[in-house]
Amino acid sequence: MITSKQRAKLRSMANELPTTIQIGKNGITDEVVAQIREAILPNELIKLRVLETAMLTAREAAQSIAEATGAEIVQVIGTRFVLYQPNPEAPVIEL
Repeated sequence: MITSKQRAKLRSMANELPTTIQIGKNGITDEVVAQIREAILPNELIKLRVLETAMLTAREAAQSIAEATGAEIVQVIGTRFVLYQPNPEAPVIEL
């Protein structure tokens, strides 16, 4: 669990990030979860987007993906959300 100060630092870092993964009309599939796991491990912080064609809201998608990957939800704004998961072998971000 991250503290509010750590969350604020991660939010400021996420402002500069490009959207890494988009969730479309197929929703959250096993392939999407695998792709997210691959993307989050080396970076620790990723930004995702839920397209209008998806049957999920950004908050629902963030909750579902966080549960599936063990990541923490940093923020949800509109159709975008940010996830954080520390890399146990080689930490990139110091909180």
